[in-house]
This record gives sequence, C-alpha cells and structure tokens, in this order.
Amino acid sequence: MVIRILEPADYGLFAMSQAVLTALAFLNGYSFATSLVQSREISDHRISQVFGMLILANVLIAAAQFILAPVAASYYGQPLVADMLRIQAVIFLATPFIALPSALLARRIEFRSQGLVNMLCALAGASTALIMAWYGFGVWALVFAPIAMAAVRAIGLTISARLLVWPTFDFRGAGDVVTFGGALTLCQLLWIVQSQSDIFIAGRAFEPHDLGIYTTSLFLVLIVSGKFLPPINEVTFPAMSELSKDGLPLAPFFIRMMRTVALVTAPIYIGLALTAEATVFTIMGDKWSEMIPIIAGLALAMPFFALQIVCSPATNAIGRPRIYVATSAFGALVFPAVFLVGIASGPMGLVHAWWVAAPSLLAFTLVLTLPAIDVKLSDLIRELAPVAAACTVMAAGVLALGAFISPLPYIVQLVLLALAGALLYGGTLWLAWPRLLKETWAMIREGKQDPVAAAVAI
Repeated sequence: MVIRILEPADYGLFAMSQAVLTALAFLNGYSFATSLVQSREISDHRISQVFGMLILANVLIAAAQFILAPVAASYYGQPLVADMLRIQAVIFLATPFIALPSALLARRIEFRSQGLVNMLCALAGASTALIMAWYGFGVWALVFAPIAMAAVRAIGLTISARLLVWPTFDFRGAGDVVTFGGALTLCQLLWIVQSQSDIFIAGRAFEPHDLGIYTTSLFLVLIVSGKFLPPINEVTFPAMSELSKDGLPLAPFFIRMMRTVALVTAPIYIGLALTAEATVFTIMGDKWSEMIPIIAGLALAMPFFALQIVCSPATNAIGRPRIYVATSAFGALVFPAVFLVGIASGPMGLVHAWWVAAPSLLAFTLVLTLPAIDVKLSDLIRELAPVAAACTVMAAGVLALGAFISPLPYIVQLVLLALAGALLYGGTLWLAWPRLLKETWAMIREGKQDPVAAAVAI
C-alpha cells in the first residue's frame, strides 16, 4: 500500500541515506553482544561490560552520522539526504537496548518473546509508514518507520530479557569479547561493502527514479530471505553452539537446515520470477512497470544467496570466525567488481551482476565451510536435488498455464499461477519424496519448542 502511494524517487532518496546508515552500522557493536551467545559462561560483570561497549560505540556512531550528513548529501547531489541522515542517527541510540537483550534471549534459547516483539515492531513500522504516506509526507514515511520499529523493539526486548544491569566502561579482562566481536565486526564491514556497493555505485550514476526502481525491486525480492532467514540463523547459531560444546556432530543438522531453506525459498523465488508481471501490476500498479524484468532477474539469483547466508552460523558456532571473514572478504571483492562492470548497462546491468556474484559466493563459501563441519558435498547435493526437481516441474507447469490464461486480469492470473505452482511443487515432493516433507515438518515443529533438542534429535 505504501509503494502504491509513494513515488520511485522517494525510494531512491531513501536508499541513498540507507547506504550511509548501513555503512556506519558495522561499528554498532552487535558482534560484541553475539559473543555472549558463544561463550560457555558469562557473569553480570561481563554483561555490563558488553552493555558499556554498545552504548559507547553507538553514541559515537550517531554523532558521526550527524556530522557527516552534509558530506553524503554532497556526494549524491541530493541536499535532502543530509536532513534524512541527521534524523535517522537516533536509531543508533536504540541499538544497545536491542542487541544486548536479543543476545541474552538467544543464549537462553528463548525465541517466543523475540517473535512477539518482532511482530509488534513490524506493526509499528508498517503503521507509521502507511499513515505518513497517506497524509502526504512522502519520503519521510520511509525515514520514520524504522525509527518507530527501533523504539518498539528496544523497549520490548529489554522487558522480555529482564535486563537489570548497569553498563560499565571498565573493559579490563574483556579481551575475548573484543577478539571474537572484532572478527565479526570485520565481517560486518565486509558484508556492508558487499550489500551496499550497488547503491553506493549507482547512487551517483542513476537518477533517483531509476535508483528507486532498482532498490525497490531488490527490497521486494529480499523480503523472503530478509524475513525467513534471520529467525533461522538466530535459532541455528545457539543450537549449533550447544552441539559443538557437547562434542556432537554438526553435519546432519547443517544439511537439513540447508534443505529447509531451499525447500522454502527456491519455489518462492522461481515462482516470483515467473509471475513478475502479474505481481507488479496487481500489487504495485502501472507506475512501477519498469520493475518487472528487474524483479524477475533478481529472483533467479536469490536461492544461491539464501543458501550462502545460512552457512556462517555453523562455522561461528565451532569458534572459527576466520571462515566467515574469508567468505565475507570474497563477497566484498566480487560484488563491487561486478557492479562496476554492470553499472554501464543500467539497472539490468546490476541484475546481471547478481547472476555472477551470488552463485560464485555460494561456491566459495561451501568450499571453506563443508570441510570444517565434516559435510560431504555429495550428501548436500543429494538432499537438495529433490527441491531442484520439484521446482523444474513447477516452472514448466506455470509457464504452460501462463500462456493459456494471459488474456485474464492480472489479479486472476496471479492467483491461478500461484495456486498451480504450489500444487505442482508440493504434489511433486509428496509423490516422489514424502520422507523429505515429513522430516522437514517434524524438524520445524520440534524446533519451535526447543531448537537444541531438534538438533540433537537429528
């Protein structure tokens, strides 16, 4: 609904500010909080130290963003970006009250309360964006929605985690936190280079309209992985950490986790690529028609990207963050390189860059990750093959049906194609590989209650 109200240029301006905010966010200290999950034992003093690190880091970042806002606006040639960045700096002040309680809840394997807080957070952000867009605030609807989300999440998680410690700024004896957190912070920096390089490069080359078309397409395509994979990683990291501490093998859990991710994301992305035209005209309207080939192209690269994202919790859980650093460094080199080449061909050039970068990053990650956790590539391929086969059947059926129903209204096409795709995909798996569906459902159901118990059961 917000997309229908706002203009592509609004999303282009917002993407420019987000690239700066995200670039500074790698210093927000989240990785220091993550170290609490991996540690065997923690004390109130250690929690207070991490709290102090988070507060110090984020106050400094907020100040830096406020000061550097005019520089960013000058780089993009858009004065409004400076005002947006100054206001968005307040988000960093909420980060300590999000990162620390989130880590404590993850350590205690308490995800139900996090899920409730995240739902309230999403409702607050969506309501803020919709109300402000409806009353004509334009790009400011996109600016204030994340601020509302951060405030609600900070309050909700702090209450849920029963965070009753005061911060301390005496960091003596916290060397292990700095070492582990420093490695993950470096990975965050490399991840930011990888994930924001397209916006940084295109921000000066594209007009706000074209940048808005590309970034909105990317945002919509990433909704699936952005909403599905973070909860998976939040569960996977502490579960694998417990397995590693107990000396149990990680390979079976890792393989089935990869299979679960593929089972969910692959058909959605391939289906989105096949129904991009009907999806855009039904949901966004005619003014966003330029998104159709971009969404279709990006969706084809996303299954590779999704599988790569869920690899890092395994190597971090066994205390080998250097693998995560190496894969992040590879992504930070490959993505900007291909974007620099693709930028000459406009938004579709960036799409073609994704086709090269995403599979390359997954291949490199698997080369380093699989030996570290004793997983054979042949075993992983065998578990993922049914998903590929079912997606092939689904794609053939949807293409055939699409040619037959093309005269119908777009909304009718979308409903029919989605239903047909779901039936073909689910039916193929049920007829040929019923064991796979039963095991996956059992894993998800058990994981909702106790992810560590589910991992041990596997």
